[in-house]
Amino acid sequence: MSEVFEGYERQYCELSANLSKKCTAAAALGGEQKKQKVSDIRAGLENAEDLIRKMDLEARSLQPNVKTMLLAKLREYKSDLNNLKSEVKRIASGNINPDARDQLFESGMADALTASTNQRSRLMMTTERLNQSSDRIRDSRRTMLETEELGVSILQDLHSQRQALLHANNTVSLLFTELHGVDDNIGKSKRILTAMSRRMNRNKWIIGIIIAVLIITIAAVLYFKLVK
Repeated sequence: MSEVFEGYERQYCELSANLSKKCTAAAALGGEQKKQKVSDIRAGLENAEDLIRKMDLEARSLQPNVKTMLLAKLREYKSDLNNLKSEVKRIASGNINPDARDQLFESGMADALTASTNQRSRLMMTTERLNQSSDRIRDSRRTMLETEELGVSILQDLHSQRQALLHANNTVSLLFTELHGVDDNIGKSKRILTAMSRRMNRNKWIIGIIIAVLIITIAAVLYFKLVK
């Protein structure tokens, strides 16, 4: 609930209770004292109307769910203010002697004040229920914000894990590339060793043939020498 609205609300409740007491006191007065008291009460009613206007403006500037709840409060306050105005009118119009005034106070004003007190009691009960609803709304909003923060935290963790997986994937891809290059180098080395082995075998055959030719040549030379 708006703290501004709550401030206006507290001021109105205090002012309403004070005006109710002044109405009770004014009903038992007469003459100039009564006029002075009624004038004082009317000034208080103007202040009460100003507070209700401020509460109305503040309530209409809030979110729809809070606005509906606060406007329901305002209807109760406006009804209470109208009751106070009616009491003041009855007091101001009572230009009668003290005995009649006392009788009026004991009958009509007593009933009016009783009705006002009942109205105020219902108003306070309604205000209490609305305050409890406001507390539940605040708790729900707090829970929603905590859930939202948890969701953001989870998303951040998932993003971090995704980045880690992408980094690991890039590392694995790089390793595969390097392994592929090593495999190519091993293949080249194998081909080179195979070629060298073939050359060594060929050289062995050539050397063997040369040695055989030399042996045959030496044997032939010795044979011809011995024959002669």
